Amino acid sequence: MTRSDIPGTHPGPRTWRKPPFIASPLLRYGLWLMVVIYLIWAFATLPFNWDRIADGLPRAARIFGGGFPPSFERGGLLLTGFKESFQIAILATLLGVMLSIPFAVMAAKNVVPKPIYYFGRSVIIVSRSFHPVIVAILFVAAVGFGPLAGILTLTVYSIGFVGKLLAEEIEEIDWGQVEAMKATGAGYFSILVYAVFPQILPRQVGLSMYQLDSNLRASAVVGIVGAGGIGGTLMNAFGRYDYDFAFAILLIIIAVILVSEGISGWVRKKIW
Repeated sequence: MTRSDIPGTHPGPRTWRKPPFIASPLLRYGLWLMVVIYLIWAFATLPFNWDRIADGLPRAARIFGGGFPPSFERGGLLLTGFKESFQIAILATLLGVMLSIPFAVMAAKNVVPKPIYYFGRSVIIVSRSFHPVIVAILFVAAVGFGPLAGILTLTVYSIGFVGKLLAEEIEEIDWGQVEAMKATGAGYFSILVYAVFPQILPRQVGLSMYQLDSNLRASAVVGIVGAGGIGGTLMNAFGRYDYDFAFAILLIIIAVILVSEGISGWVRKKIW
């Protein structure tokens, strides 16, 4: 038996061949022609209100003009909003990653029966089907305004993303370790703990760091619809035409995301 015959492993190296749309000039130019035709059709049929767009340009200039220089005078309000966003993002990441592990196992076709596989895949597909803002609107309607709606929203979002990638990682594990555990008479859960999970652990830690980074960004977005965090503060600032304070919030969001990107990148390098 070769490695390519073992379930859950990659086949041996294969010779790369040009895809048909690259190898054939007729297909390549035909594809470009279809793209150009579609762009022309889309711009010609979509209801763009060019008069309103022209009227909005001076308004946009006033907004940007009113935002400079940014005002950091209300530092307490900024700190409160970001503290809540951090709490929402960290709690949602912890809950989402913990819940994504069993769903990832259920969605990996090489370690579970087909009925369980279809159930796990269905849960992940549903979790990934809607934008976090739509899910936030539903949870705000269900549990009211505040951080609980944000935590539930980002937990669902985390399950969909982390669960899908972990399931794919489980499907690509070295099956030899599983066969070795089976040969010793180990049970199903022992095989998961000692043969499957150790192989996906580095990937899981890296995905968890990335998801925390993603949830920090998303917490600002879902807050706009009332799911807590700095997004609500930002929306209130725009609603009061307090553009200098709104731009201060935006700058802080950018700075926080940059720091978060640097930390998560450093952690991923140490893991890999």
